[in-house]
Amino acid sequence: MFVTPAYAQSAGGGGEILMSILPFLLIFVIMYFLIIRPQRTQMKKREEMLKNVRRGDQIITGGGVIGKVTKVVDDAELEVEIADGVKVRLLRSLIADVRVKGEPAKE
Repeated sequence: MFVTPAYAQSAGGGGEILMSILPFLLIFVIMYFLIIRPQRTQMKKREEMLKNVRRGDQIITGGGVIGKVTKVVDDAELEVEIADGVKVRLLRSLIADVRVKGEPAKE
């Protein structure tokens, strides 16, 4: 036969929409606390570390070269001594880690 069953739409559809969106909201909140927030704090720490590099600091570059900062050229560049008498100019953003803090800033 050609008769199809007719389904009545529920009048209270707002609750069903909330229940269908709730898992996505929950996943977003979990991702925020497990991924996004820690990554932001790590980026802030790195920016602070790069801002505070000064003469005399022992650094490790992104390529694994260990050197000592001999001169701060400007906000973006440093002069680093990687061997006796061998100085290179290095971008501040290429620093991977600061191992040993050098002399304090002169007032």
